[in-house]
Amino acid sequence: MALTLMKGSEAIAEAAIRAGARFFFGYPITPQTEIPEYMSARMPEIGGCFLQAESEVAAINMVYGAAGTGARVITSSSSPGVSLKQEGISYCAGARVPAVIVNVMRGGPGLGNIQASQGDYFQGVKGGGNGDYHLLTYAPSSIQEFIDIMMFAYEKAEKYRIPVLFLADGIIAQMMEPVELPEMVDYKVDPEEKPWACTGWKPGDDPAKRGVINSIYIDTESLAVHNDELQAVYKEVVANEQMVETYNCEGAEYIITAFGTVARIAKSAIAELKTKGINVGLVRPITVWPFPYDAVREAASQDSVKAVLDVELNEGQMLEDVKLAINGAKPIDFTGHCGSQMPTTDEIVEKILSMKEGK
Repeated sequence: MALTLMKGSEAIAEAAIRAGARFFFGYPITPQTEIPEYMSARMPEIGGCFLQAESEVAAINMVYGAAGTGARVITSSSSPGVSLKQEGISYCAGARVPAVIVNVMRGGPGLGNIQASQGDYFQGVKGGGNGDYHLLTYAPSSIQEFIDIMMFAYEKAEKYRIPVLFLADGIIAQMMEPVELPEMVDYKVDPEEKPWACTGWKPGDDPAKRGVINSIYIDTESLAVHNDELQAVYKEVVANEQMVETYNCEGAEYIITAFGTVARIAKSAIAELKTKGINVGLVRPITVWPFPYDAVREAASQDSVKAVLDVELNEGQMLEDVKLAINGAKPIDFTGHCGSQMPTTDEIVEKILSMKEGK
């Protein structure tokens, strides 16, 4: 296939369309506004539906409704907008409605700024809404990886009946890279494959086939059974869906943990450190939920590893999971910034050098 130079936000939208998405509900907010802009032009061309909702709250509830019919649906927003969607996201998780949600993270808290950030890690992986639920959460580091994951994201969402969340900082949406676009998926809702979905009922049909989509269980015993079923699904996801990249880890003196575009900066630092005779590896979670605890632990547990450095575009949110993975076996340090100030290659190099000197 030929490579096409595309802006991240437009490539994300096109990938969703090629994966079978035919409904987009959203609301403009920087730095992801080009996603709904692109969808507003493309959806009518393919017989899909683009609707700019009156608010983010309305948009996520439209997702809930359309996804309840078995259709492939997507919504996108940025940090404050995703915060507004949290109640609806919890509803989708509780009702076991598969859908794709894109969060192009910007600086916070509050309105913050419109630059890149990774400050929504806790929101994305620890449950931003109420109740005991999880989202299958991907953190791609490039536009191509975003496209590749999008092409199977709906399959995962439908297999487990779980919403899928993409955590991408603003850089991915705003940068341009050459990408390879996949062929269009010819997706149609099959009621036999989705017996839970509201695909139409008429008098004379078996009443048991009526689709009922909700997340309310007034009876405590019924809610307990429902939650147990959810937890069983999440255990399956943990067992089967972890994705991680390990880079230059064998025999490494130090291990860096990072996700998203920050991991690309870390790779540049690793190359520079190599010229100084210091071997450094990288563990990059691609799924931040489920978090690849075993992969982080395995990389850090090598006899050659002296310490671990976590690098993030926040105040160390993933650091908590890194610490849980390593469980005190090796020293762990952190470098990063909140407020959208990107960690630099030189900063990471200097941090590793200071760790080597015992500072």
